[in-house]
Amino acid sequence: MRAGGKPPHWSETVDRAQKEQVVEELGQIFESSGVVVVAHYEGMTVAQMQDLRSRMRAAGGAVRVAKNRLAKIALEGKPCASIADYLTGMTVLSYSEDPVAAAKVCDEYAKGNDKFVILGGAMGDSALDPAGVKAVAAMPSREELIASIVGCIGAPASNIAGAIGAPASNIAGILSTLEEREAA
Repeated sequence: MRAGGKPPHWSETVDRAQKEQVVEELGQIFESSGVVVVAHYEGMTVAQMQDLRSRMRAAGGAVRVAKNRLAKIALEGKPCASIADYLTGMTVLSYSEDPVAAAKVCDEYAKGNDKFVILGGAMGDSALDPAGVKAVAAMPSREELIASIVGCIGAPASNIAGAIGAPASNIAGILSTLEEREAA
């Protein structure tokens, strides 16, 4: 009981160590993520939030709802500290190690759900407004880049092998023709 005989408030009953653990977890998210997207989710159903979480998980990212006050504490001294201004109201953090995966999923999800509103985000130490998140979402993902690089590397190699192989067969043909002429 608090002074005056009132029952303790929820935030007083949550153990300080638990709050410190949440701040530490959020701090690691802010430090290690390639991109963090902040959005309002007020009015979304549990099923819609589960859908967002599963889409994000499939893309290699995650979704986290945390108290804004604890998230702001976790942001102190981090490269993406500028996103603290977006942490007002009912916010959800979407993040991924891939610098574009979370932005892609959030942008796509926001197109189909008007209750999910992208406020902004951060990519490293660069703050992103909603247009910046949309621009990052338009970039190719790490997997798409790797596939395109492998395609670029593979095509010249096969062309080189073909070019090297062709003259050899031509030379062999010329030599056999010369041998036939000498024999005749």
